[in-house]
Amino acid sequence: MKTLYFRIVIQTILIMVLASVIAFLISNVYYHKVQKPFNGEKISKVASDIVSLYEENPSQDIDAYLNHIAGLHYQIYLFNEQGEGTLYGEPFRETVLDSGTISGVLNGKTYQGIASYNNGLFITGFFDDVLINSIGVPINVDGENHALFVRPNIELQFGEIRFFLAVLLILTLLLSFLFVIINTRFIVKPITKLTEATKRIADGDYGSELNVSRSDEIGDLAQHFSKMTQSIQRLDEMRQEFVSNVSHEIQSPLASIQGFSQTLQSEELTREQRNQYLSIIEKESRRMSLLSKQLLQLASLDKEEDPLQRSSFDLAQQIRQVMFMLEWNWREKEMLIEMDVPSTVVFADERLMSQVWTNLITNSIKYSETGSSIYIRLTKLDHFTEVMISDTGLGISEEDLPYILDRFYKVDKVRNRSETGSGLGLSITKKTIDLHGGMIEVQSELGKGTTFYIRLPLM
Repeated sequence: MKTLYFRIVIQTILIMVLASVIAFLISNVYYHKVQKPFNGEKISKVASDIVSLYEENPSQDIDAYLNHIAGLHYQIYLFNEQGEGTLYGEPFRETVLDSGTISGVLNGKTYQGIASYNNGLFITGFFDDVLINSIGVPINVDGENHALFVRPNIELQFGEIRFFLAVLLILTLLLSFLFVIINTRFIVKPITKLTEATKRIADGDYGSELNVSRSDEIGDLAQHFSKMTQSIQRLDEMRQEFVSNVSHEIQSPLASIQGFSQTLQSEELTREQRNQYLSIIEKESRRMSLLSKQLLQLASLDKEEDPLQRSSFDLAQQIRQVMFMLEWNWREKEMLIEMDVPSTVVFADERLMSQVWTNLITNSIKYSETGSSIYIRLTKLDHFTEVMISDTGLGISEEDLPYILDRFYKVDKVRNRSETGSGLGLSITKKTIDLHGGMIEVQSELGKGTTFYIRLPLM
């Protein structure tokens, strides 16, 4: 199996090799276009200096002179007019030279063999000790024209450097490969930990921790992965609690309906008792119907990407309509209603927003004592509008406050059957507000009342 570690190592090595080849080719092009003509000019100057120095003292022995020059790490070949050649210094690998070239130098021309020597795209062409890869200049010896061919003995001048550079290149490549292998293992190791943690999470184990203390992208990935694991764990716990709560909420009215239905089969019941039991069965049936509707609505809001049907409407008028619809409820408790709701047009789902105000105001009425008050204020700001619904009811304890928007959460832990709530109303409210891009905030104090702040974007 081709692992990520194997892929990174191989790809990095291939990139290094490819980069080396490309760099080598570019260097060769540079050598042929720039460096080789420059080297030819330098050797031409050396050859001219050799001739000038000899011609200043022509009485000296030419063989001794050229042997002395060759001792300075040069390779020299001298041709006379008959085409006979004499070698001075280290021998050339090849001494084949065109007769026309020799004649041209004998006739006073300079032979630029280094600049014109073609050995392909290889810098090593400069090190090729063949006679045609030299500089030819005319020289007069004892009144006769001769052709002097000169090139530096690169093997002697740069032999140790060439070996040093070769060793340096090989060691650089080997050490680079070794460091790539080690460094890649360091990079891939936390990813391997992430893979193992992912497998454990897939098996339902959320307790594994990633000990990755890095400040780079992989460290960020590990931190985000840990946060994701915590979110998945909370989601799984909520899912299990959701299933448990649904089962409880359904089982409770079903048990009541079943029990009272069996009781109704008794012929000893009075008409008053029978009507009372039928009333309970009707109440529990309505409770189950409300629960099923709310569950379907939550599922619809969760599933659809954009379930909103937005339109422009007056938010103040909608709140007044909700208060009018609930008038019997708050008048029954003799509650004081105070509203400050100036006309404000919003672009939202009118049906869902009506349900939001119904849920919140119903809760305020439900959990308030007789004679309490409800204050509703609508404030229009720059980019959003804020609705405040405040009551002077029973309030919510500090330990319950963070969870009241969770699904099926009830402040009444005993889940008194006399209460028809399912614990889904505020969850639907929060989901609706979130879908509109708004936010909901709750402030409450036990025994003093509760205040909801809902902020909605204007458009």
